[in-house]
Amino acid sequence: MNIQMIRAAAKRIAGHARRTPILTSAFLDEIAGRRVFVKAECLQHTGSFKFRGGWSAVSALTDNALKTGVIAFSSGNHAQGVALAAREHGAPAVIVMPADAPAIKIGNTRALGAEVVLYDRATEDRNEIGERLSKQRNLTLIKPFDEPLVIAGQGTTGLEIAHDMIALGVTEANVVVCCGGGGLTSGIALALAADAPGLRVRPAEPEGFDDVTRSLKSGRIESNARRDGSLCDAIITQQPGDLTFPIMLEHCGPGIVVTEDECLRAVGLAFDRLRIVVEPGGAAALAAVLFHADEFTGDAVIAVATGGNVDAQVFARALETLA
Repeated sequence: MNIQMIRAAAKRIAGHARRTPILTSAFLDEIAGRRVFVKAECLQHTGSFKFRGGWSAVSALTDNALKTGVIAFSSGNHAQGVALAAREHGAPAVIVMPADAPAIKIGNTRALGAEVVLYDRATEDRNEIGERLSKQRNLTLIKPFDEPLVIAGQGTTGLEIAHDMIALGVTEANVVVCCGGGGLTSGIALALAADAPGLRVRPAEPEGFDDVTRSLKSGRIESNARRDGSLCDAIITQQPGDLTFPIMLEHCGPGIVVTEDECLRAVGLAFDRLRIVVEPGGAAALAAVLFHADEFTGDAVIAVATGGNVDAQVFARALETLA
């Protein structure tokens, strides 16, 4: 992985992915005790940054590979990103999704024309299912984070952050990223190392699924004991990727662990003060910024709101935290 791959992905994505805005709120600044800038990737196509990586990977395929189709496994956001990119390229798509994924994510993936294969995330291995179906049906497997073309696509988020923050006069700050397997985190870290080295990435993870935080601390890949059971479904993975972890180890600061309650409060505040809809996993970075202020120094911090595909009942719970 290198910055040239990210710049090449940016050229392929141009005119297809949205350039998402940086949002601010004086009220959020007061909570955090510093200026807070929110990169609203929840406003990206399909409701998350995952469209970037999906388009980057699908757009690089040969005509023959597009004709036979693609397969991906995902809790929902990568699923939708790949499904839309495949549809726009006229390619069939098969998506392996956990049966307990939010209904909106399963429904949206099917609505984008993909065939959805459900599995039990507690007892079955999505990697095995994906590899098997890929071979059986001659489909190109597009992994959610441990894939160079996907990391490159996610890294375009970092190019935008670097450009926009420099324009705002912010050259020294932490950039907090909701982190699962590390595709977005490592991609942004590579982009910032090249274009804005004073902006340092910090991963944010939900309590009980803090594999990246522990891995960065120990210097080796650590795994989670659990595979399911979190409102932050978008960012629960068993362990960091073999490709993503070395990048994060070189370029990222310490991880920050947040609770589900903090994520729900961040979802509510994002709607109340920024008028954006964020899912709990996509609000982990904002939760870290707002409720773990002692983890940061300096007068500014950037949080990436990574996804907004939240079921109505969960969103209603988040709004109740505002009362």
